[in-house]
Amino acid sequence: MKTTLLSSVAAFALTGAALADEVRVYNWSDYIDEDLLTKFEEETGLDLVYDVFDSNEVLETKMLAGSSGYDIVVPSGTFLQRQISAGAFQKLDASKLPNAENLWDVVEARTMQYDPDNAYSINYMWGTTGIGVNVGKVQEILGEDAPLGSLDLVFKPENMEKLQACGVHFLDAPTEMVPAALQYIGEDPDSHDPDVLAKAEPILMGVRPYVQKFHNSEYINALANGDICVAFGWSGDILQARDRAAEAENGVEVAYNAPSEGALMWFDQMAIPADAPNPEGAHVFLNFILDAQNMAQASNYVYYANGNAASQEFLVEDVIGDPAIYPDEATLENLYTTTPYPARVQRTVTRMWTKIKSGT
Repeated sequence: MKTTLLSSVAAFALTGAALADEVRVYNWSDYIDEDLLTKFEEETGLDLVYDVFDSNEVLETKMLAGSSGYDIVVPSGTFLQRQISAGAFQKLDASKLPNAENLWDVVEARTMQYDPDNAYSINYMWGTTGIGVNVGKVQEILGEDAPLGSLDLVFKPENMEKLQACGVHFLDAPTEMVPAALQYIGEDPDSHDPDVLAKAEPILMGVRPYVQKFHNSEYINALANGDICVAFGWSGDILQARDRAAEAENGVEVAYNAPSEGALMWFDQMAIPADAPNPEGAHVFLNFILDAQNMAQASNYVYYANGNAASQEFLVEDVIGDPAIYPDEATLENLYTTTPYPARVQRTVTRMWTKIKSGT
């Protein structure tokens, strides 16, 4: 009996030690310089398990089911807010995050909308949702005066009918696409009124026959390779596509525009699940990411703006000097943010989105 008890204690101690030596991170796909992951392990002696997802809905399902097994996850602001309300996250220990002094007050002021006092999360990256185009192909089809920077490009059926020949991808993200459709018709993109939300359906259904795919990451390579000519997607992803096309010297010119009618400004936040196996290691990882040079390395790789003011001196000119990544003041003022749908409204939006995707 005594021997069995000692063995159990020893086994528990070994399991605890293993957990303490491991940090598990769940982040978006194509969203970090993998050299940083190696650097983290070398500098801290911790093993890093790094998994990826490609939609907030996938992450939310895992989070709200409980026992995700992760120490760090990266929801977007609206999803973070709903998950905080559901008790899915633990508050950060500021004493373990000395590099938090590098955070940018401009971004912090906006993320407080989702995380009051920024008590549960730090900003990783932020950006806009807009239009990526293969300039040559689109102008060949629609003419030199094609509305590359307008929602007319993707929401006018007569444009989309022509563009289907060269391929169009939309995000599989109702919380991005429905507000964009509302913005296009002059409605409040942050509306939670079912009657207003319903007005987005005919706009999206009107162009649905011409959308080749709804996906949250495939459009990067598809744009870069010239397999599609238009993507409604995230700024950094499209700029990655631009960069890959330029490196490949394949004759594809990719451009990104935040729609002139106004674009969604989004924030991806790093947070610690309430049941994280290793919250101590999670804080070590967050503080590592908050280092100015580490955060700059991440942004320089993914072509997204970040919420770290101190990192800006280490950003390459292609990032800090690109108004598609760090918009000027006038563009910033034209950006909108959204808040989470209440559960009842979310069900309505989910049903509408399922209908739109199926085209029935």
